[in-house]
Amino acid sequence: MKTQHRTTAFAAIIAASALLLSACAPADETPTGSTSPAAAATPRVSLTYDGGLLVLDGTTLDLEADLPLAGFNRVNTAGDGRHVLVTTADGFRVLDTGTWTADGVSETAEPVLTDLVLDAPAAGHVVKHGDKTILYADGTGDTTIYETAALLASPDTLPQTEVIPAEAAHHGVSIELEDGTLLTTVGTEEARTGIRVLNADREEIDRNDDCPSVHGEGAAANEVSMFGCSNGVLLYDQGEITKITAPDAYGRTGNAYVTETSTIAVGDYNSNPDSEGSLLSEILLVDTVAKTAEVIDLPDGIQYTWRDVARTADDGALILGTDGALHAMDPETGELTDSFPVISAWEGPAEWQDAHPAFTVVGGTAYVTEPATDSVFAVDVATGKVTASAGLPGTPNEIAVVTG
Repeated sequence: MKTQHRTTAFAAIIAASALLLSACAPADETPTGSTSPAAAATPRVSLTYDGGLLVLDGTTLDLEADLPLAGFNRVNTAGDGRHVLVTTADGFRVLDTGTWTADGVSETAEPVLTDLVLDAPAAGHVVKHGDKTILYADGTGDTTIYETAALLASPDTLPQTEVIPAEAAHHGVSIELEDGTLLTTVGTEEARTGIRVLNADREEIDRNDDCPSVHGEGAAANEVSMFGCSNGVLLYDQGEITKITAPDAYGRTGNAYVTETSTIAVGDYNSNPDSEGSLLSEILLVDTVAKTAEVIDLPDGIQYTWRDVARTADDGALILGTDGALHAMDPETGELTDSFPVISAWEGPAEWQDAHPAFTVVGGTAYVTEPATDSVFAVDVATGKVTASAGLPGTPNEIAVVTG
């Protein structure tokens, strides 16, 4: 299997800005309400389906709860190992998956869809970075930030939050760096154009408006943060914004897949503005140190959607292809190093919201959904062996896994 490379050394447009420092005090991390103790952490899997949420044991994939919830709902981990934030019409609703670790002991309880809701009209992106959880409300443009551990410490009450307004409402995303710097998107309901940088006092200190259709973010090693554009990507690195221009007139990156220990950011990539559907056949590799990028053409027969790329604990990358296999990629070289068949071949969704295979990686396990058979699989990422599988009472759509 040969991977074709299109290598480009892109010109950088760099603007410098000063950073101000701020200190963050960690919250108490002692949860309440324990029931069944265990020696090791117990992961749990949350899945959406049309009409509700499913919570499964992360090892056996046994069903722990089936929770009714009308509407098209999305799920994101809250970052504390226990809670999942469910995107609803009113905001981010807190799902207590019933697993956590206290004083070195794993505790489990019955999952509960709580009545706690973090207000966010047209709730959108959830970002976890450092010791903060950062929420974005598309309906207002507001960014809401709270100490990640606060919800774990007091799971029956909403955490204290900081709310930062936007210049205008738009589908956006924000990330707060460990020194208090806030990176947030700029746009309106008609167009998204770039990012701006706010210091810890929430004063604007820099911006870049050369990022049409800005979408998605990711913080790689050394907190180098990437945002996708329809003509390349923006990098923010220690007070400087760098534009890396795409090699194609239209070269859209909408999602970043990163780890905190890898200097290579992986992005989805689409060079065809007239393409129909959500399937993609190119991957973008961004060197956050050299400030260059490389487009990788996947082999024929392997396509994917934004739900089908993840990073592994050893800084590798996995792609769930339309051939039904998990393909291991070395982000340093762009080479596909292994392939593991998991599910049957599948076709892309007509609309991005439609159920189609998705997966996520937690520790050494990849959790893969197969909507065509209402199934989910746990896969050892080192060997490709399916360690557990389960049929589901509904068709799975989105997935989020907490560590316990």
